[in-house]
Amino acid sequence: MKDNRRDFIKKSASLAAAVSMGGFTSSMANPLITKEKGRDGASNLAKDAGMQASEAYFSGMNERKIALLKQMDVFGAVGGINTKMVGLDDAKPYEEKSVLAVKQAWSKVGLNFNVVEGPPSLGEKTKLGLDGRDEEIANFITFMKSMSKAGVDTICYNWMPVIGWYRTDNAKVGRGGALVTAFNYEDIKNAPATQYGQVSKETLWKNLEYFLKAVVPEAEKVGMKLAMHPDDPQVDSIKGISRIMTTVDNFKKLIDLVPSPSNGITLCQGNFSLMGADIPTITKYFSKRKLIHFVHFRNVRGGKFKFEETFHDEGQIDMYKAMEAYYNVGFRGPIRPDHVPTMAGDSNDFPGYSTIGSLFAWGYIKGLMEGVSKGKNKA
Repeated sequence: MKDNRRDFIKKSASLAAAVSMGGFTSSMANPLITKEKGRDGASNLAKDAGMQASEAYFSGMNERKIALLKQMDVFGAVGGINTKMVGLDDAKPYEEKSVLAVKQAWSKVGLNFNVVEGPPSLGEKTKLGLDGRDEEIANFITFMKSMSKAGVDTICYNWMPVIGWYRTDNAKVGRGGALVTAFNYEDIKNAPATQYGQVSKETLWKNLEYFLKAVVPEAEKVGMKLAMHPDDPQVDSIKGISRIMTTVDNFKKLIDLVPSPSNGITLCQGNFSLMGADIPTITKYFSKRKLIHFVHFRNVRGGKFKFEETFHDEGQIDMYKAMEAYYNVGFRGPIRPDHVPTMAGDSNDFPGYSTIGSLFAWGYIKGLMEGVSKGKNKA
């Protein structure tokens, strides 16, 4: 099964080669928030509803995808820190020179690298409480400082050790023959444990609290936003590894462990919907605490034990109401689509990240953004 996002990210194309490709110019750089004036002279946030339209580039710098997304007027770039992609084979990904090199590489192709998703120096040692976690945490703090110096202030991370993003089917036939990812717990509920044996929820909570108490004060010093992503899927355990970021109440517990403007969330609305949550309701709850740092705008069908991804316009979430909620509470941070179907003419080598699927998603998202912003201003 191609079920682990880390394996997906490891297949990244060569960033250094892409930077040198012709046709990419920084002159196409675009402000992520644009204020437009209406006929009455009032200043309206109609452009992308004031949010930072961003796209994930986990497979590296794909020339076609970058060109098409820029034509779609999407200039935010979300990804990881791969030192080899910028010709720094011997550098550590948490070092300042590595982060600056990646930031500059994206700037050279006219994009704004604004979110690190899947940060370096946050792995099994920290999440499982193994020997060496203090060194790993120290490196994570160094990474936050490096991020700050590079002008990037958001880190999307998760608390899924050993087994991360997981699907039992990466090529389920969806609407019109498009391929979507899907999960059925019945297919893996009796799978054998990993080499780490049984890992309890109590262990994960204890290690999460230890991590947050060490890093949140340092994050506050440099203005870093830590955005916890839900477990995906949200079942109790997979192969003996428990999962804890699986309910709205557990996210409330997360922000109460170390209360801080830096200790926030990634509102991946597909995951929260599978938990049974109403997206506008939780948006209001977490926005009152100013803790929605990043949004994954996606749609799904089903529940946490059995579900499939869908096109943005056909799942169980009322996408207009979701976008309206983000706009009304004043969310103006980075937002990206996630797990789009693989459409005709695209490869399914990277399930969930089809270029054509992303174009469909962005056309739909931008229509919603304009609709909620202009509708609000008209009212």
